[in-house]
Formats: sequence, structure tokens, C-alpha cells
Amino acid sequence: MQSSLKLVDCIIEVHDARIPLSGRNPLFQETLGLKPHLLVLNKMDLADLKERQKIIRHLEGEGLKNVIFTNCVKDENVKQIVPMVTELVGSSYRYHRGESLEYCIMVIGVPNVGKSSLINSLRRQHLRKAPFCPAGKATRVGGEPGITRAVMSRIQVCERPLMFLLDTPGVLAPRIESVETGLKLALCGTVLDHLVGEETLADYLLYTLNRHELFGYVQHYGLGEACDDIVSVLKRVAVKLGKTQKVKVLTGTGDVNVIQPNYPAAARDFLRTFRSGLLGPVMLDRDTLQSHPSAGAQGHRPAETDP
Repeated sequence: MQSSLKLVDCIIEVHDARIPLSGRNPLFQETLGLKPHLLVLNKMDLADLKERQKIIRHLEGEGLKNVIFTNCVKDENVKQIVPMVTELVGSSYRYHRGESLEYCIMVIGVPNVGKSSLINSLRRQHLRKAPFCPAGKATRVGGEPGITRAVMSRIQVCERPLMFLLDTPGVLAPRIESVETGLKLALCGTVLDHLVGEETLADYLLYTLNRHELFGYVQHYGLGEACDDIVSVLKRVAVKLGKTQKVKVLTGTGDVNVIQPNYPAAARDFLRTFRSGLLGPVMLDRDTLQSHPSAGAQGHRPAETDP
């Protein structure tokens, strides 16, 4: 990424709108210098954005003045990006328009926030009528981190102005600022589930939903009432979905096959249901917003904690 910087006029940082205030890699700003910077908070359809203005004020307090909320699956608000990038680059004294008439933009962010989806969405928006440039997918996308593995060659996303984007692999911070931030990132799919533990993630998800009084899971799984015991919830989910498994139990008379709920399978379904939005929109950074109503001090970050 650093070696490609000399070709870049602007940085687009993509992040998950469900965690707008936490989980971003602080090294991006240090490593990528003072290039014009646009923050795109993607997956807005999955986020509870009732306090959008408070989020924007908080980010402005951290020095992020250019923020756009998007849903790249449905191309919502994506049309705002090219005009804003054009304005940012045009007002930057580092951009020498006489040397080149084209724009080169680098897309960065933590894993699985929609960087490749953003590039494909921009192509759909701006290259639909281009005669020699089909608006099909230019980059692979997927619902898990690690799809993009290297800084790719330039991808054209717009003709007027002539604009190219560089897709980059997702890069997490070498140290996550807190355990809860790590769990938020994992809930949003920025790390592989098995590295944290599916049942651990399901437990944190249940805790978060109950704390925010989001009881959509009760109706979705027909549980009857809210519950704060993850084992009980996963057991009922497994039975409802028919996710059971035979387990051999050693007894005094020999091995006996016992049918038990498949807790990992139930946890996977619980997480998948949440990530697809079937449990309703959520704001995982609600506590951060409430604890810093005035957007906090410039560059404020929570204290790091050791595991």
C-alpha cells in the first residue's frame, strides 16, 4: 500500500456503519500520510442510524470531516462519492492537474467491510453506458474476510472524470484497543468466526441485543420470551432448526448414542441471521455515543487494555 502511494490522489477508507466509532485501524492515518481522506460507512442498511448526526459530530471531533453512509448492495448514496472525491482532490495542493487528467484513488479498511463491493457499485453507477467497459464485477466479494489478498492493479470506476481505484486487502490494527472492540469487529465479520469461537460470539451477540432491548431474535426463533442464557437460547434454536447430532456416551454397560443439540451449528445460524439483518438494525457503538455526547476531544481514543 505504501509503495503505491505516490500514484494516489485520495484515500477512501471503508468501515462498517454498525461500528462507526470503533475498530478502525489507527495506523492508516499514520502510514498513508496527508492524502485527502474520505470515510465511507458501508452496510448502512444493517445499522441503526437514529443518531446519525451524533455519529458525524463525534467523527468530526476526531478530524474526519468527510463522511458518507452507503449500502453498496443497493447502490445507496454511492453517487455522492465521485463528486466528493473530485472536490477533495481538486482542492488539494498536492494534486498537479497539468501533469495528469486522471484520478487514482486507494480504497482501504479493515477486512470484510465492503471495499470490493464499493468498487463494483461505483462501476455499476458510472460505467453502465460505457461502450468498451462492461459494468460487471471487477473484484471478488464475499461474506468473510480475506477475499482480497493483494493490492490490485488499477480498476476504472468512472469515465468523467476519468477515475481509477486500487483495491487493497483488509488490514486490522496490530493491537485491538479493547476486548469489546475485538468482539464488535468479530460480530461484523472482520475476522474468521472460529478464531474467536462461534459460541463466544453468539454469547456476546445475545448480551448486546438484550442490553439494547432488541428482542427481534425472540420472535424470529419463536422463543416466547427474552433470555440471557446463551446455552438455553442455542439449545432452543438447535431444536427449532432440527440441528442435532449423535454423541457417543460411555456408560457402565458400554457406549450409548445420545442425541444432543448441535450448539456450534445453532450459534452459526444465530450469527448469520444477525449479519443478514433479519434481527433488525443495530448500533454496536451505542454506548460509545452515549458516553461521549459532545463528540469528545480531538483525537480521543479509549484507553488500551491488556487481555
